[in-house]
Amino acid sequence: MSAATSGATAGAAAAIANAIKASGVFVKVEPIDLQNIIERQEEPLVVAAKGGFFGNTYRYLCSYKGLGFYAESDTPIELPGTCELVRAKKIWIPG
Repeated sequence: MSAATSGATAGAAAAIANAIKASGVFVKVEPIDLQNIIERQEEPLVVAAKGGFFGNTYRYLCSYKGLGFYAESDTPIELPGTCELVRAKKIWIPG
């Protein structure tokens, strides 16, 4: 492996590590599991966005015990009345 290739590989690894640090940790769960996580909290904060190319997709984010949880659903998730809801134009999670 040449020095240039080695440097490019190290640079790519550093870029990936920085992207992970910037975006944090997200755990993708099923909609029912996210609903259960939300219901465990007294005053949950939930970010929601509606989108999709071929129909509606509902995307949700919330945090619990230091982790970010994410779910997608074809139908809206029922949120508790104590929930603080932030409507976003778009939710993007690094893949």
